[in-house]
Amino acid sequence: MNVGIIGSGTMGSGIAQVAATSGCKVKLYDTNQDALDKAKAALEKILLRLIEKGRIDSHEKTRIQSNISYVDSLKALADSNLTIEAIIENLDIKQKVFSELESYVADDCIIASNTSSLSIASIAAALQKPERCVGIHFFNPAPLMKLVEVIPAIQTSKAVLETSVQTISDWKKVVAVAKDTPGFIVNRVARPFYGESLRIYEEGIADFATIDWSLKTIGGFRMGPFELMDFIGNDVNYTVTETVFTAFYFDPRYKPAFTQKRFAEAGYLGRKSGKGYYDYSEDATKPAPIENTTLAEKIFNRVIVMLINEAADALFLNIASAEDIDNAMTKGVNYPKGLLAWADEIGIDLCVNALDRLYNEYHEDRYRCSPLLRKMSREHKTFF
Repeated sequence: MNVGIIGSGTMGSGIAQVAATSGCKVKLYDTNQDALDKAKAALEKILLRLIEKGRIDSHEKTRIQSNISYVDSLKALADSNLTIEAIIENLDIKQKVFSELESYVADDCIIASNTSSLSIASIAAALQKPERCVGIHFFNPAPLMKLVEVIPAIQTSKAVLETSVQTISDWKKVVAVAKDTPGFIVNRVARPFYGESLRIYEEGIADFATIDWSLKTIGGFRMGPFELMDFIGNDVNYTVTETVFTAFYFDPRYKPAFTQKRFAEAGYLGRKSGKGYYDYSEDATKPAPIENTTLAEKIFNRVIVMLINEAADALFLNIASAEDIDNAMTKGVNYPKGLLAWADEIGIDLCVNALDRLYNEYHEDRYRCSPLLRKMSREHKTFF
């Protein structure tokens, strides 16, 4: 298969590596020759590191590199069977690129977007053959993260969806098919991990370190929400939250937090700026959490029921299957368990009661219980 990748940044380069490793002939396109040179040098460094770790040998390194060519003309992608765009999250720019690309490629070439937040239907609308367009959303770093969300627009043909799913599966990725709605699966369902943790902080219940410690110790998460927001970048994470909030017609469940907005405005972006919720300067000492098990359980229980509620509502609205939702959260953001399986383990009755207590305390719509959770509780059903 001939694969064209548009954009040689971290994500585009990572997708190119995945496709090339699977034996595809890849053309990595960028308008900036310096960016292409950096991508080529970065791949060399990554592959050398894999040799050092014993993951590949020199012959495999040569094979992967020989499968990738670097081009600065969009027309060079004319022989592609599949193209994946991984450029700036701007609808106008994506539509312009897709419209030009379509004039070069064959009628049966699949044109895909790696967008994490934009409507696939809107992107497809720029094409003469919108049925060829689909969302193929990788997670960073693409070579390491197992999950790929495949998102058909309402225009996407069944054949294009089936081919896309099969191709990504052949690339040894776990595919989750999601409806074309804001945030798809992961960026929608994960919002409470950040939002409810920020709310707990804003209420003065616990500080950043204690909230992080609670979710790692009781919940088994690899990183706490504030560590993770600092890792992602407060500006990036805030923008995703704001985008989802706006796209869902200002549903209170996705309401951004002023704390994160102010941190982003102050330039406290996390690791990349040297300071975020934590100080990353060389001589900084990370604050110690309050290791109170009762408090930690209270924090964990509040966050986990909000996450479960969001996962249940995604299932209720047919965003994806139960299996794909749980796979998305374990393979896309490394959650220790699938949220729907977690609900079964905790007990759906307990989840409903916890949500009702929060709603009765705050009388805010952000705490409304998913109709599916309530129905399952009433009928004594489980997800799996």
